Amino acid sequence: MPHAAASSLRANQAAYSWPADMDPNYAMRDCLLATTSPRTYSATAALSFNLRPRGKQSGLAIALSLAACLVGNPVLAQTASGLDPSNHPVDQASKRGKTSDRAAKLPIDLICQAIRPPAPARAAGPGVPLEKRGNADRAAQTRPQKTIDPFQRYDNLREKGLWFPIPGPADTIDQDKGGVRSALADVGIGYIGWTHNSFASNQLPHAARSTIANQLYMGQNPTFASANFMIVTYDLSRFGIADGQIVVGAEQQYWTWDRPGPDRVGLNTLAYYQTFFNRTLELKLGYLRNQNEFTGTLFGGITGSNMSALFQAGMSTNAAPTPAANLKYNFDARLYNKVSVQRSISPDGAYAHITENPTGLKWSTANAGILLVEEAGYKSKAAPGVPDTWLRAGVGLNRSRYTNLADPKQQRESGNNFHYIAADRQLWQSDALGSPSRGIYGGFSVMGAPPERNRISRYYELRLYAKGPFDSRPSDLIALVATNTAWSKLAVDAALAKGQLAHRDSTAVTGTYIAHLAPGIYASVGLSYIHYPTIITHTPQTEHALNLLISTLIFF
Repeated sequence: MPHAAASSLRANQAAYSWPADMDPNYAMRDCLLATTSPRTYSATAALSFNLRPRGKQSGLAIALSLAACLVGNPVLAQTASGLDPSNHPVDQASKRGKTSDRAAKLPIDLICQAIRPPAPARAAGPGVPLEKRGNADRAAQTRPQKTIDPFQRYDNLREKGLWFPIPGPADTIDQDKGGVRSALADVGIGYIGWTHNSFASNQLPHAARSTIANQLYMGQNPTFASANFMIVTYDLSRFGIADGQIVVGAEQQYWTWDRPGPDRVGLNTLAYYQTFFNRTLELKLGYLRNQNEFTGTLFGGITGSNMSALFQAGMSTNAAPTPAANLKYNFDARLYNKVSVQRSISPDGAYAHITENPTGLKWSTANAGILLVEEAGYKSKAAPGVPDTWLRAGVGLNRSRYTNLADPKQQRESGNNFHYIAADRQLWQSDALGSPSRGIYGGFSVMGAPPERNRISRYYELRLYAKGPFDSRPSDLIALVATNTAWSKLAVDAALAKGQLAHRDSTAVTGTYIAHLAPGIYASVGLSYIHYPTIITHTPQTEHALNLLISTLIFF
């Protein structure tokens, strides 16, 4: 299931041969098998040429030719041996001594058939004996043919360096209609686009509807959001650069309630990627959105982990890419360590960052400094009898200048940090041999940040989900996610001192079904119960919410 967006809709996340005219039925050719050696063919051809009536001498010539052929032809000797039930393996000398005796026992019609000139066999490759070529052709005919994936040629054109696989053309609505994708791939260009549209609305009576300007949480009023992306890649490996790739992407977003937004059209990514030392090192640099490079959830999906605890501490997002250089070291196929030197997003949050830099092209925003991120992890893909596993832990150190929540009037102070640990494990494989990734999964996430700088001081998540829950729906997903967000004690105490109603945490339970309706088309429906859906402060009417969640995701 491709990745789409973070829960509560606070940030937009996205997941993302053979030539089309090649018929796989022609991969194996229907060759004639040669059953005689060149020597045999020459002898029988000569015999056929000499079988002409020439009076009394013709009988003698025929007899001599028959004798020479039967005695000297190893192929006919083998045929005779196969027809004699009393024949057993003996030494070569005994075989040569008995050849004429066995040949004499052959029926006349078999002899005539054997000396008849065979049809010419198809030419073998240069220097390859016909007998050996015949064995290879027999093996080729009996070997099971592999299924050819017509979209395999596009694999190298997907964006690299992300923690989730970008969907390929096979999972898009246009695939390769009109041959446009093939024509671009021929010159090293790939593309993927998608549109993610979401709707949330509180279903409880007396939901305390308000004007848009006074809306306090997603779903208080019916809330619609749309995020649209286009990513284009260029393959540099054709110039000898190991896995080399240039990535350019744009994003447009629209919200009926702009606090999670605001609306923008701008850069999504501008990156250069390559590997070193047989893919031991991976380098990616440019304007990056590190939410797609670090800490993601294994199951992705529309109800993915709420990463707001990391965004508030500076990690870049789809709507707020920043200059960064990422380096990943792969100890082996599973164990890795990844570091990033990133320009932090605004210490006042994503809303302030996008308002100041809507196009994403500015090098920095006010009070933003350098963010260092490190993640160590173990990631093993599902295989028959081997469950899918992903363990990861990371830290971030930010030099931006943040407001002190204990006393916002104080001068800004430099320094912030975050940490996280997450794990996902496949608990049961429902189709281990056919599709080992199908089955039931469990996972958890824990994120934290200092309460002096961040309104979210702790975030906890438990998740249980099933990939391919039904045989008739092998690419659907069901998810049940429980979360608890602990707010900064300093911020809560400050609100209580002002006489406001305040809560120290918010709890949510969300159930979602994501259906893969057709290639490139996904739809989801879910319900989310939230105790205290607002941030830190609330009113008696905003203590509870039951949000209906509807979303569509279309790739092209």
